[in-house]
Amino acid sequence: MSKGLLIVVSGPSGTGKGTVCAELLSKTPQLAYSISATTRQPRDGEMDGKNYYFLSKEEFERKIGEGDFLEYAEVYGNYYGTPLGKIEERRAAGQDILLEIDTQGALNVMKRCPDGLFIFLLPPSLPELERRIRGRGSETEESLKRRLGSAREEIEIGRQYTFVVINDTVQRAVERIKSIMTAEHCRRDKEDMINEVLEK
Repeated sequence: MSKGLLIVVSGPSGTGKGTVCAELLSKTPQLAYSISATTRQPRDGEMDGKNYYFLSKEEFERKIGEGDFLEYAEVYGNYYGTPLGKIEERRAAGQDILLEIDTQGALNVMKRCPDGLFIFLLPPSLPELERRIRGRGSETEESLKRRLGSAREEIEIGRQYTFVVINDTVQRAVERIKSIMTAEHCRRDKEDMINEVLEK
């Protein structure tokens, strides 16, 4: 059995990563979402092992020291990280894993898992991205300018990804990612497929 794919999806805020990833998961039964670990307290309704792995700060720092995270970051006093063991376990069993993380985290994953499939999600244009962020109604003019400035920087980092997918519509973006996954499976499984045919 061939190893499962590690699919890493990033993109600027407002690109629709969460929506695209949720739709991709619902349309792809063999794909599993990577559950992150965190030191923050569970919110109402959140369950350990379903929404996050909730760890103490000491436990998280011990795991950092043992190299147990694919990537991690400290955000507003809490740690967030991607447990490496769980991903490797599931990939070894042939399962594809989806990881939705920011560009900083993705660059770290590129070093640890160079066989990952790195997909950068783009908006159709910067004016469209601005329209989407404004549509949320949660940004001041100052924070909007900051987000758009960050988006330009992140889009430049997107050049380092394996693939770029434009999210013009969620459906089309999902179909493009599914096509990339199919092509990657065909590429990685070619030796097994050829041997299987030759042995028949």
